[in-house]
Amino acid sequence: MFVKDLKANSSFDTIELSVVSKGEARDFTSRYGSSGRVCDVKCEDGMGAGVSLTLWNDEIDKVGVGDKIRISDGWVKEWQGDLQVSIGRKGKLETL
Repeated sequence: MFVKDLKANSSFDTIELSVVSKGEARDFTSRYGSSGRVCDVKCEDGMGAGVSLTLWNDEIDKVGVGDKIRISDGWVKEWQGDLQVSIGRKGKLETL
């Protein structure tokens, strides 16, 4: 699958991406009282199309700039007009 095939508010089976930049991790507290860390990452597919990736907690330390990654059973949402992918609750992140 490629970035051009992603649709907002839907799941996807598998996508492979290259990490081109990684923001600073920041702490958060949810409205339900749980806390953790979140980080925004910019990625590109094999065609050069870009997409944002949201990493949570332990996922943040698994990914670095220049890494190639595979996300399985992920989720796509739209934020401020841009698509973002996430591993979601049941997805899997692999470094290739």
